[in-house]
Amino acid sequence: MTVYDFNAVDIQGNERALSDFKGKVLLIVNTASKCGFTPQFEGLEVMYKNLHDKGLEVLGFPCNQFAQQDKGSDSEIAGFCMKNYGVSFPMFSKIDVNGDNAHPLYQYLKKEARGILGTQKIKWNFTKFLINQQGEVVKRFAPTTKPEDITKHVEALLSV
Repeated sequence: MTVYDFNAVDIQGNERALSDFKGKVLLIVNTASKCGFTPQFEGLEVMYKNLHDKGLEVLGFPCNQFAQQDKGSDSEIAGFCMKNYGVSFPMFSKIDVNGDNAHPLYQYLKKEARGILGTQKIKWNFTKFLINQQGEVVKRFAPTTKPEDITKHVEALLSV
């Protein structure tokens, strides 16, 4: 099993097969619009613009499970991300990342790359998962890890 075995609804309401991203390096992030880490959208967008042509895709998954920091509708979230951070990377419909209703993709990601002390649970917004070109989870990054600190890991996979 790989991330390519999953589907998700994009922020416009269209079903997307993650196999559409086959052969790309992926950075999958659970996002929020009203979080102390929200300014990371800027760094994620810079990384995306700089490395997209070399094979990177950043995939954003809004989540309202942490202090209800993403209460808006999908269209409100999309508008916020575009207006405030110029987000052009693919964003998906709001999901749960923990609990009984966690999206199957996140159930898989959490099993493949556990957090600190071996926990599976996502602790907060902007947890990041790095996926190689074969769809395998390579590394999990904490919410406090800034996108610019991940760039070297992405570039190593891209062989830039």
